[in-house]
Order: sequence, then C-alpha cells, then structure tokens
Amino acid sequence: MARYRGSVCRLCRRETQKLFLKGDRCYSDKCAVERRAFPPGQHGQRRRGKVSDYGLQLREKQKVKRMYGLAEKQFKLTYKRAARMRGVTGHNLLMLLELRLDNVAYRLGFANSRTQARHWVRHGHVTINGRRVNIPSARVKAGDVVAVKEKSQKIPQLKEAMEAVARRTVPTWLELEPDQFQGTVKALPNREELTIPMQEQLIVELYSR
Repeated sequence: MARYRGSVCRLCRRETQKLFLKGDRCYSDKCAVERRAFPPGQHGQRRRGKVSDYGLQLREKQKVKRMYGLAEKQFKLTYKRAARMRGVTGHNLLMLLELRLDNVAYRLGFANSRTQARHWVRHGHVTINGRRVNIPSARVKAGDVVAVKEKSQKIPQLKEAMEAVARRTVPTWLELEPDQFQGTVKALPNREELTIPMQEQLIVELYSR
C-alpha cells in the first residue's frame, strides 16, 4: 500500500488548516500553519484564483483522508460502505472513520497522534475486550472496552500521551478510565459530537459525480 513519507506539516499547510498530525507540536507556536499559513512550494504565496466546485469537493476529501491517515483506496471503500448503510451517507462516513481502532485509541489519549496510535495497534499494544487486535482499521462497537496491555503501560511515550489527553479532551461518546489505561465506547458518535470542521456533503457530492 502506498504510504506518505514526507513532512506531515506540508499536508496541513496544503489544506491551510490544522489536521493535528504531529501531536504536541500542533498545539505549540512551532506549528507550521501558525508560522506559514499558505500552501507549500515556490508558488504557495501567489494569489489564488476562484476555486471550482470540483476543487472544493476534492480539497475536502483530501483533508478528511489525510486527517484520518487513510490511503485513497481505503477511503473510497469506507465511503462505499457508508453509502450502503441506512441514514445520511456523510454522517455514516464520519462515524465509520471515528470507530476505527486507531482513531479510538487516539481519542482516548493513548497516543499523541493517529499515526502514533496506528503504531501502537500494529505492535499489539492495544486490546478490545481483553483480546489483542493489531489491525488499525478494526471497528469498535458500542459497549466495547479498548485498553492498553498491562506490559505496555510502562512505555514512556504512551504515559506522556495519557498525561496530555486533558488538552484535547475525550469525546462524550467515549468514557476514559486513565488509571486503568482503558476506555469504553458508550455509544456510536453523532455528527454533533464531531467538533472538527468538516463538510462531509462535499465528499458525497464528489463521489456521486
């Protein structure tokens, strides 16, 4: 699978918005968007003309895809699954993205970024209902308990992430027990609980062309 290995700060600058891809750095004055709020490259500061409807839809899709760290094929498959579900396709898409194991681990504060959360999952540090799961795309359900293995709780980077979770706060659809290094999925996330500015309808319009 194709994997982006360049600077993640360039991705934020390309979308001219914080995607919170680099943990604590995104909350500091060193954030690239704070210092250079224009797209990367030698023509980044030039005056941009009118953006077409397709351009707006594409940028929104790219933004959400990069935020959750998915490849193009993964993201399109997730959209197709959302389209087959009952309800609003855009809301279903965001719900499926939020219920990914790597995202839930990040939301609970087990990692400073989704990339780091994916690393913890890949290396078997995270469990669902007591069972080790090493697939970042695994989806949790309401009532599932996501936790860090007891032996893994001593990892310095993981402990630092848990200490910093207060800065991000835990979503209301999750319940965190920091002393136990575990959290419970109380319910499926609603669109109102996702505070990150996203226009999912533009993504639906893009794939509906």
